[in-house]
Formats: sequence, C-alpha cells, structure tokens
Amino acid sequence: MQRIELPPASRLRDPSFTFGVATASFQVEGATQADGRLPSIWDAFCATPGNVKNGDTGMPACDHYHRWQDDVALIRDLNVDAYRLSIAWPRVMTQDGQPNHKGLDFYKQLLDRLREYDIRPFVTLYHWDLPQHLQEHGGWLNRDTAYRFQDYVSLVSRELGERVDTYATLNEPWVSAILGHEVGIHAPGMTDARLARQAGHHMLLAHGLGMQTLRSEAPEAQAGLVLNMGPNTPNSQRYDDRVAALIGEASMNHWFLEPVLEGRYPELYTRLYPEQAPRILPGDMELISQPVNFIGINYYTRGIVSYDNEHWVKGHAAKDAEVTDFGWEVYPQGLTDLLVDLDAQYTLPPLMITENGMAGDDHLEQDRVHDEQRCRYLQSHLQAVHDAIEQGVDVRGYFAWSLMDNFEWAEGYSKRFGMVYVDYATQQRTLKDSARLFADFLRQRPTSR
Repeated sequence: MQRIELPPASRLRDPSFTFGVATASFQVEGATQADGRLPSIWDAFCATPGNVKNGDTGMPACDHYHRWQDDVALIRDLNVDAYRLSIAWPRVMTQDGQPNHKGLDFYKQLLDRLREYDIRPFVTLYHWDLPQHLQEHGGWLNRDTAYRFQDYVSLVSRELGERVDTYATLNEPWVSAILGHEVGIHAPGMTDARLARQAGHHMLLAHGLGMQTLRSEAPEAQAGLVLNMGPNTPNSQRYDDRVAALIGEASMNHWFLEPVLEGRYPELYTRLYPEQAPRILPGDMELISQPVNFIGINYYTRGIVSYDNEHWVKGHAAKDAEVTDFGWEVYPQGLTDLLVDLDAQYTLPPLMITENGMAGDDHLEQDRVHDEQRCRYLQSHLQAVHDAIEQGVDVRGYFAWSLMDNFEWAEGYSKRFGMVYVDYATQQRTLKDSARLFADFLRQRPTSR
C-alpha cells in the first residue's frame, strides 16, 4: 500500500500537531425541514432554476442529520485528532431569537460522541447558511445582521458550553461576500462589487462581535477566523503582471486578513477601487482587530494573473499543468509560498490549515475507490506544510477537505471532494484509497489510538 512519506523528525509527526477532517452543515446534513429548522439563503438559492447544476438542493446531502452516529464512528476509524464541523444557524435559533432545542440537541449529541471517542471538535459558527428571514431584511448588506450573528454566537456558546474548546467565527468571508454578492454564483446571487465589499465589512464586523461574545461567554475556548487564500503568480516577468499579482492578493488574501491583524483595509486595493470602499463606523476596526488565537487557512490552488487595462487583474489557466476534476491546478508549492509570505509580512497568531483537498473523478468499482490523484495530492501538500514549518512558520494543524463527498454548492453533487465515497441513492459510505492512506499515516504517529 502507498504511504505518506515525511522526514522522521517532521513537526507533522509530533503528537501536538493536530490532524483532522472537515465538513460543513449545509453540505452534509440534509433534513432541511426537520425539527424546526428554518430556511437558509442556500435553500432559497437552490430553489431558483439554473442556480445549481442539475437542479440539486441541500436534500438529501449525506443525510448526516440522521446518520451522524455511523459517521462519527467513521471519523474515529480514520485515527484523526479532530473533526471540523459547522453549526447550522437556521437549525438552532428560531426567527424570534429563541433556542430551537431539537436542533441544539442534535449538535450536543454529536459533540458528546466526539468527546467520547477523544476527537476534538473544531466548530465553525458560520459556513454560509444565513437564515433566509435575515436575508429578507438585507442579509449581510444590513449592518444589523452582524448583531444578530452576535446573538446567535451567544446562544450557541451558552448552550454548547464546555463541549467546544475551539471556535471559528466565519468560514471564508471572501467567498460569501464576493461570490455571493459580486460574481453571483453563490447565495444570495447578487452582482454588485460595491455591495460585495460592504457585505464583507459587515461579516468582519460580525467576526469581531462574535469574538467579543466568545471571550465573555466561552473564555476558555480558542477562537479565530477561517480565510481562503492562495498566492498569485504573474503570467510573465513584466512589471505590470507582477503588480497585477499583488493587486489580486490584496483583493482576496489581505482584504480579509489585514483588518483582523492590523485594523485596516489594504491601501493598495482601496486606492485602486475607491468606489468599493465600505462604509465604516467609528469603533468598527477596533472590534474587527481583536486578538485571535489562530487563523485558519483554506488552500486549494494558486492564481495566475496578468495586468488588464480595464479591470487591472486578469486570470489565466495554468499551461500543461495537472488539474483536478474542478479544473484547478495542483500546485502544492503555492501552499508553502503562501505560508512563508504571510509569515514575512505579518505578526501572525498560530496558523491552522483548516481545508485542503481536491475534487476527483471518483468511481466505485467492486467496493473500492482508487483515487490515486488524491493520494498524491495529500502527500505533496503535507510535504508543503512541512516545508513551511521548516522555514519558521508556526502551523499547528491540518484538516483534510473533506471527510466525505457532499453538496458542492453551485456544482451540486457533481464534484467529489471526499476521502469517503457517498452513494447518494443508498447513502452507503465507502472508504477511498486516500482515506486508507490518511488513516495509515496517522496510525504511525505517537497519538495513534
């Protein structure tokens, strides 16, 4: 059997380094109308023809809401230290702000079982499933939504109590803001660049308010934020292409990181796009830039860009490169470059790789899924994390995306990111070769169970 090979002294072999797998509520739970769950913006987005490939919706997803006990046993058998999951805001809170106890009980049972198996839960509070009733009042374009998020964080932290020792406030606000409000391919499906940045600011404000609440009501918990990032490579060595690469990184990486770490938006971006500047009220940046215990980084690929006379930045596909089933270039060096570059530019808290994985053209054949590309992907990207640590970056953990195939947003069920194959017709789970590889690697560590 193929093995993950890392140097014997690699920090990734240290018992204190956290390995886990990850999912998100809307992508796996299903049961979108069960036990008082309210509609989310993704339920509404899926209901509009043409928004999601094949007309797919959040039903049944992986039916995790009903099959969670078997799924947690599956996680245990992978020998991981931790499981990253998200709470569905519409499942745990009523429209008038009261707890929905049936929804909360689902998470309490799930978290208790994880603890029973000695698996640490990393809980993301917002992974894109905003309650639809808030969207009807403006959603993230309404500043009040940030305060409603604070109410939700207060409810969850009080109800879940000591079951959770690590929280992430938001997952990938760039995706929620830009793909949801500028590009329009994610919920709520808007197409206005100025509104996208305003939504992004309100999300960061929500992060700050959420941090404030967690410090008060869950003072022993670690708390931080998860951002999607990738380096930009100039399409040529011309000075203008190199400038375009910096602008692209300012737009994605730094626009959401710099406010948290340094209390300001990137001036490079603000000067180039003054019309997109969000409305900021006194005290906002102080709230947003409260200290965090960690920053989570979701990495999948890099960007290749050139200077564009009209829009400043133009993207390009990689030439003669290995790509995933999503068409994304497999570029592990980009993860090392990203981590080292961020470490050189900022005074960073500890980092966690909170998502890393790939979509594969996976097929079940005689009860096996031979996802050889994903096996190589895991090997090369774990090596990339090792290389960054060797260069001095403080990385404390790695979560593979994803535990199992699931609803992949606008792509519906057409893309498979899981290390576990899901037959959606029968809901049968089958370990892919990558899951066996990952479990075998973790079994060799001093923390093996």
